[in-house]
This record gives sequence, C-alpha cells and structure tokens, in this order.
Amino acid sequence: MAFNKLPATTLRKHKGISFTGITTVFFCHDGNGNFLLQKRSKNTRDEHGTWDPGGGGLKHGYTLTDNVKREIKEEYGVTALKINFISYYDVFRPTEITNVNSHWLAMLFCVLVDKNIIKINEPNMIDEIGWFKLDRLPTPLHSQILPILNKYKNKIITTAKNQSK
Repeated sequence: MAFNKLPATTLRKHKGISFTGITTVFFCHDGNGNFLLQKRSKNTRDEHGTWDPGGGGLKHGYTLTDNVKREIKEEYGVTALKINFISYYDVFRPTEITNVNSHWLAMLFCVLVDKNIIKINEPNMIDEIGWFKLDRLPTPLHSQILPILNKYKNKIITTAKNQSK
C-alpha cells in the first residue's frame, strides 16, 4: 500500500501535538568522562539558547539505532563508534508556540564518538558545542536535561565507562 508523505514542515508542526512524537536523544561522550552538549539556535523548534545533548525525531523507515547514527552524522559530521540504548521516557511539556501540552516518547542513548573530529555540522541549528562533565554542566539547560539526569545519570556514566573499554 502506498502512502503520500506529508511535507516535513507540516509534520514538524504536528509532532508531539496532533500525535505522539518519537525522538532519539543521545549523550555523546569521548571515553574519558566528557559529554558533548550543543547550544540550540533560534532556528530550533523551541528552547532557543539552551544546552542539550542532541537528538532528533524518528524518521519513518529508520530503526532507533539507525536514526541515532543519522542524527549524529547530520549534527556533528562524525560516525558513532558505539551505541547503547539507556531507556525511554515520556515527555509531557507545554510548547512555546501554542502553550498546548505536547507528548513525546524519548529514546535515550549513550554514544561513544571520536572527540577529535566532532564539528558543528548544522550551523543553522547549533550555535555552539562543548565538552562537559555531567556534574559541571553549562547553563541554561534544556528543560528535559535535569529530569533525564535525575533518573538516568548513573546508567549513562556506567554505560560510557563500559563503552570505553
């Protein structure tokens, strides 16, 4: 059965509002306890100027792992060396545009990357990148970072250590 695809701009407006959105969120690390965060530009969906670990909506036809690989290549121009699924969590939060609660299923991953070849590959979406310890993060943070770390920080750190072996 063939389906006509809706334009990406139309889908983007409805993800998380007209239907539950699915996103892959990834904490990239260098194998030495440093995690990559990016500062969101004014062109992102929301929370402009905040720091987040990276991620993107699940594209039709992609597995979760393939989506993570695609997003990391798009955002940072690098190939993921090791990828591990951490958990999923529900995200309920108001949108800045409509102030209507959105609903996302966030799939959380820990990913080992080569720190030496990371670059901003989407300068229209990312203002800045930096490497940080999870106990010394920049501000302001994306609204979902502290809830993620409150629940999964130890698992992220343990997974990163295991990936580094």
